[in-house]
Order: sequence, then C-alpha cells, then structure tokens
Amino acid sequence: MNDVIIIGGSFAGLAAALQLGRARRKVTVLDTCRPRNRFAGHSHGLLGHDHKPPLDILAEARQQLARYPTVKLVNARAERVSGAIDDFSVVTDDNERLGARRLILSYGVADQMPDVPGFAESWGTAIVPCPYCDGFEVAGRHWGLVWSGPQSHNYVRLYGHWTETLTVFVDGHDIPPDIRADLARRDTSVVDGRITEIARHGGHHASVKLATGANVAVDILFAHPRNKPSASLHESLGLATVDTPFGIALKVDERRETSIPGIYAAGDLANPLMASVTTAISHGATAGISAQQSMLV
Repeated sequence: MNDVIIIGGSFAGLAAALQLGRARRKVTVLDTCRPRNRFAGHSHGLLGHDHKPPLDILAEARQQLARYPTVKLVNARAERVSGAIDDFSVVTDDNERLGARRLILSYGVADQMPDVPGFAESWGTAIVPCPYCDGFEVAGRHWGLVWSGPQSHNYVRLYGHWTETLTVFVDGHDIPPDIRADLARRDTSVVDGRITEIARHGGHHASVKLATGANVAVDILFAHPRNKPSASLHESLGLATVDTPFGIALKVDERRETSIPGIYAAGDLANPLMASVTTAISHGATAGISAQQSMLV
C-alpha cells in the first residue's frame, strides 16, 4: 500500500511528491500530462525559473524526482476513489486498483472557453488572464480587458501599474453608471457590443471584432473565463467546496486538508484567490508535509 497517492502531477502534485519522497514515504503520482498552463510559451515570476517554458520546468522536476526510490510517477487517470483515512482505494483508467493511507488531490482546473471564434486558439498567447504572469513583457502597450463582472473593475485599477492605455470590452455585461464614470476618470476606453471573433496577429497582438461592426486592435487581451475542476472525484467523495467568481474550489484548512480527514488538496483546484505556479508549489509542498505528519505515530 502507498502512504500517499497524488492525483495530478503538475506543479502542486510534484511539489507534494518531492516533500514526501524526501521523507521516504511511498508515493504514487497519477498524471494525465495536461497542465493548465501548457498553452503558455513561458512561465514568469517563478524564482529560479523565470521565463522558462512551463513544460520544460515540469520535465526537469520529474527528472529530479527520479532520485527518490519511493516516488513513482504513472501516466494514468484516476477514475474512481473510495474508502476512508488509512484505507483509500483509487481505480485508474486501465482498471488498476491502488491503495493508500492518504490522498492529495491536485488535478487542477480547466478553463471554459467562450464560443467565440479565435478565442481558444489565442489563449495563452494573445489572450492571457494574469498581469503578474505576462504584464512585464507587454508593459506600456495597449491592453484590452474583456469585462466579466464586478471583479473586472479591480482589474482596471490593477493594470494601471503596467499600462496607461486600456480598452474595456463590455461584451454584453451591464456596467453601472458610477463604474463607467470611474473608468472615464481613468481615461479607460469602453467599447460596447458583443465580441464575435478574436483574430491573433503574431505573438500577443490581437484584433477584437464586435457585433457592432467595430474592429479594435490591442497589443494584449486579458480575459477571465470561468473554469471547472479537471475531474469530478471531489464530487463522488462529497468534499466541501467554496464558490468563486469563476467557478468552485475545494475547501481546505491551513494544512490543505479537505472536509474529509486524510484527503488534502493543492494547486488551482483548491486556490480560490489567484492562480500562480509559485502558489501551487507552496500549497503542494504544504499538502505533502501535512499528509506526512498526519501519519506520525
């Protein structure tokens, strides 16, 4: 039996595996090799790995884990999970049954692309969600923001640290008069009308086509589509969740333990505040250490 099975082998899952491997715990990591940021050419803001392709960072991490004999990386999908603390059972997509004393869920979330031609194809290049991840490379240029709700007003205030030229695309949302007045005070352009198509030009540049017939070019477009967990195991387990403006996240305590004893969660799946590789690694390490310490006798 494993000490811990980690479901999801991106940044959070591998960070947990590293801590557990160094504690000489027997660990199996199940991964489908489809990390959320696989569309991005580079990962930014990660100390020691700034501006490296995220897939290269993950490949290096897997190579480093090979020196720990108790850690096993398996390319498989967890289909079913059952049991309780000290006796969990995981069935993979090839019908292999694995047992473990603890579980760490780190299978992440999947962004739900709107039905707009060109949007999905531009995601991670011309369309991005995070200024901390990509803002420095396009600082001082013309930014666009697809309005997604009340939280977008805060994005406008935030983006002012990177650019003085911002266009908001309303995309059918209702922006109250007082917020429109604040946008005008900030010299933020507001373009009404539904977005009908996104045309990417080279790297970051994009043209936003609207139902009104307008066509607005920007140097980078920020958007925040809703997301959902990449698997439904938390539903079958009955784990508590919290609502966020973009979807649900698993509810965890400061040790990253979920509402069921012995099950921990890390990464975007359990982070309702801000998606970040740095945060995912931190939370994954915490989950691994917490799971290890919970097995002390």
